[in-house]
Amino acid sequence: MNDQPPTHAMSDNDLVAYAQTVAGQLNAARDAIGKVVFGQHEAIENALITVLSGGHALLVGVPGLAKTRLVETLGIVLGLESRRIQFTPDLMPSDIIGSEVMDASSTGQRHFRFIKGPIFTSLLMADEINRASPRTQSALLQAMQEYHVTVAGDRYDLPRPFHVLATENPIEQEGTYPLPEAQLDRFLMQVDMSYPDEATERRILIETTTIHDAQAHPVLSASDLIAAQNLVRRLPIGDSVVDAILTLTRAARPKDGYTEIAHHLAWGAGPRAGQALMLAVRARALIQGRFAPSIDDVAALAAPVLKHRLSLNFKARAEGITIDDVIARLTATLL
Repeated sequence: MNDQPPTHAMSDNDLVAYAQTVAGQLNAARDAIGKVVFGQHEAIENALITVLSGGHALLVGVPGLAKTRLVETLGIVLGLESRRIQFTPDLMPSDIIGSEVMDASSTGQRHFRFIKGPIFTSLLMADEINRASPRTQSALLQAMQEYHVTVAGDRYDLPRPFHVLATENPIEQEGTYPLPEAQLDRFLMQVDMSYPDEATERRILIETTTIHDAQAHPVLSASDLIAAQNLVRRLPIGDSVVDAILTLTRAARPKDGYTEIAHHLAWGAGPRAGQALMLAVRARALIQGRFAPSIDDVAALAAPVLKHRLSLNFKARAEGITIDDVIARLTATLL
């Protein structure tokens, strides 16, 4: 896990060789996470894709599906300093960002000193983010987009890399505050976690109730991850894939989209969705050992990238149409 040279200084041949090395590291990271988080193969891959793309993820699932375990394991395997914040209704923005305190010097002079909050980390887990007030939720907005916070007019840069992995419980909505669209759009992906199949659940029952529980170990370092993120941005992407991304995101809008889809939407995906797909399809290809993405990658990532960025109108909900139905129709236009 040594520091890697900047990818922009490499020749094409060196870049291909380095990409092969990184693909091997990412496979090892995925396997290491899979030894601790059982059965959630798609969620693990999508979480890795999000971090490799330099973005943030919203993990959605009912209690007990290893959302917290996934984030903790991801931090260990990727060699990232991580912190967890339990979001509650009484949580304040200063509990996340930090606050200024009054200090007095030995001469009696007083001055303010900024004490950094838990947001100053590489991997921040915002647990049950929708249980905090909108004021507290908004404390993450600037950090997630601009990678710094402002307190009393002073700017404080966050560590790099910096990623927010927030969890949300889709049930028990009493006392919660739905995330505003502006904040949802900051998440590169929505990663859904589903119930395990019978064989996986049997494995969970056996392997997590013994003395020796599976432990995660570092596979990459923070510098390895930054170099891999830079590599993702250098991977080639064909015109046909760019056209597919453009077609998909523009179709997912009330006015620009296909008539049979557009009339179901109250609002749709903005340009940030296309940017997310441009990075995510490259990251998916690299994780799978390919050095250029395909239209299949676009189709595979359409749901996690678009799901939290679309909203159905009243007519669609009354007819029983779901977001998944709309995305399935959108994806069918690509294949």
